[in-house]
Amino acid sequence: MTPSSGSSTGRPTGIPTGIPTEACVGIVGTGSYLPARVVDNDEVGGPAGVGAEWIERKTGIRSRRRAAAGEATSDLAAHAAVAALEAAGLDPEELRFLVVATSTPDQPQPATACIVQDLIGARNAAAFDLNAVCSGFVFGLATVSRLLGDGGYGLVIGADLYSRIVDPADRRTAVLFGDGAGAAVLGPVPAGHGVLRTRLVSDGAKRGLIEVPAGGSRLPASSATLDAGLHHFRMIGRDVRDYVSEHVPPMLAELILAAGLTPSDVDHFVPHQANGLMLADLADRAGLAEQVRLTVREYGNTGAASVPITLDETVRGVGVHPGQTVLLAAFGGGMSMAAAMLRWSAGMPASRAA
Repeated sequence: MTPSSGSSTGRPTGIPTGIPTEACVGIVGTGSYLPARVVDNDEVGGPAGVGAEWIERKTGIRSRRRAAAGEATSDLAAHAAVAALEAAGLDPEELRFLVVATSTPDQPQPATACIVQDLIGARNAAAFDLNAVCSGFVFGLATVSRLLGDGGYGLVIGADLYSRIVDPADRRTAVLFGDGAGAAVLGPVPAGHGVLRTRLVSDGAKRGLIEVPAGGSRLPASSATLDAGLHHFRMIGRDVRDYVSEHVPPMLAELILAAGLTPSDVDHFVPHQANGLMLADLADRAGLAEQVRLTVREYGNTGAASVPITLDETVRGVGVHPGQTVLLAAFGGGMSMAAAMLRWSAGMPASRAA
């Protein structure tokens, strides 16, 4: 297949991690895929009982994309993967690892990553899924960058189809989400570049803020769970916003300091595109308002795909230049938070630059 590109108490802090200096791993190619169908605020606002102006005022979102009836998460992921591999100049068979970060897999098993592996011909890659909800891509980036400490290439994909699990009548969620996928190829980069520091945080005591209650071993699918709407995505938006405002800026400050930098040293701040108003507040609190990169207005909240989609658009749009710093940040169900500080290389695998 050759798709086209297109803690119940206290503050959780996580444990900082980094890549050994002798094994510099970074992003050597990015790609993304957005379904063709554009859905405006009038279309989602009707079933949710709200108007287009209300949606934009409350969320900063004007439109989002919807997957076609025959498209699944693996299809979107495969398109983004091919685009990232093309950007990196790599053949799929060169990949050692393939990770799909998603909370909307094609099916409970097998892993969506195994489907993508077959679709793109990455026959030599160990493939697995990772679910940290909207933080998944950054969790995957941190994981694969460590796995590649002894060399080689890996692919991390964030892909979600939230249009399949939101309740169209729930204005708290239906107006926010869009479908999409983004990907990054990781590999060796010159010394002093690549993934400098990462921070991963989980706070399971707050898991009830974002959830899909049914469909697992605790509440298996049944006519009763379907009738009760327990397979729909649920979120307590105000509490999520308060959690993010309290915990994410300190986490970012700690990571920036651990990397030996200050907020003014960050060239590009790429956060999870949850809600336009929330992002404006977050960027201001973190001292990164001038460097924040946004796609939420056009694409809405694309779950685990939002960070890699926005990163790819930044690379292809305003541009990310060698030596610049890129701060990725995400937050989502679990509750989970993740951040990664990167120093950009020339975008060419180190072993091929000579």
